[in-house]
Amino acid sequence: MGLRRVVLIGFSLLAIARAAWGQSAPVAGEPVIRFVLPEPPQPPPPAGTPTPAEPVAEFAEPPSVAPAPAYEGKPVASWLEAQIELARRGFSSGSIDGVGGAQSAAALKAFQEAKRLPVTGVLDAATREGLSLTAPPLTETAIATEDLARLQPLSETWLGKSEQSALDYETALELIAERAHASPALIRRLNPQVDWTQPLLPGTTLTVPAVGRVAIKGEAAKLHVRLAERVLQVRDAADRLLAHFPVSIARKVEKRPVGELRVIITIANPDYTFDPVVFPESEEAQTLRRKLILPPGPNNPVGVAWIGLDRPGYGIHGTPKPEQVGRTESHGCFRLANWDAQTLLPLAWTGLTVVVDP
Repeated sequence: MGLRRVVLIGFSLLAIARAAWGQSAPVAGEPVIRFVLPEPPQPPPPAGTPTPAEPVAEFAEPPSVAPAPAYEGKPVASWLEAQIELARRGFSSGSIDGVGGAQSAAALKAFQEAKRLPVTGVLDAATREGLSLTAPPLTETAIATEDLARLQPLSETWLGKSEQSALDYETALELIAERAHASPALIRRLNPQVDWTQPLLPGTTLTVPAVGRVAIKGEAAKLHVRLAERVLQVRDAADRLLAHFPVSIARKVEKRPVGELRVIITIANPDYTFDPVVFPESEEAQTLRRKLILPPGPNNPVGVAWIGLDRPGYGIHGTPKPEQVGRTESHGCFRLANWDAQTLLPLAWTGLTVVVDP
């Protein structure tokens, strides 16, 4: 009996899981959290019925091992587990790093509001209980040949970027960290056996936060940006909080569009029009004196998603530097981590209200 199996692990089960199941098969894309139980017994086919070919199993179930039980969640025990579970539920703290900083506290406050708990930003007993893990906090993923094939150097100049085939990931560490919604520093800590100064080989297995793709339930009726707190929240028609993201805002106060805006367009994997007028600080921009079209990719200046607003040149978008979201400033747009921009994109629609408060 064939069986595809994704090995999910927690901190305490990592060594056991590796010993029992071996290295996991290469996984392209973000980790998808699944539990697969053995198929039920089938009645024997009627006499004379041809026997179909047996599919090749990626992992064979050892006959002496009982089927894995459904995961029994437990209250989060650390800020790392809290960040992972919050991210799964649409309350992003930005790059997962295991540190309970301001962005983690803001995400926790949003969760507490949504769950009608006291809004404190403190990981107290009631909040831990309400934030019980829905799956093990960590998983294993493997570098695929396709992952390594897409890596390419990123030009340091605007002109050089415009001539590239794509603005893709530069390193395997960057790729894996972004897929796991994590900081590169955390990926290094979780994988001390890896020499990141050397090229990784296909099949290299890594331990990462088990977040996977995030899908928000409900329909957005309003996006609410609070500039002072540097957050963007999604609310439904009853003003219930659906999702929360940290956001970077304009460096100059006069470029912060306070008031009510509207979404006019949504684009996945956009290209980017470089206008030297917008970058007076760039010496190269002043010498080019012409616009350039930069190709799509995670290292595109607007990342992997663009939500255009009804103020010329303004939008909500991703970024090639997700670990800096909420900590650095932009030229005027609202900048999210790429994975948060991807989560927000399907919730946005033409005409959606965007309220920007000081």
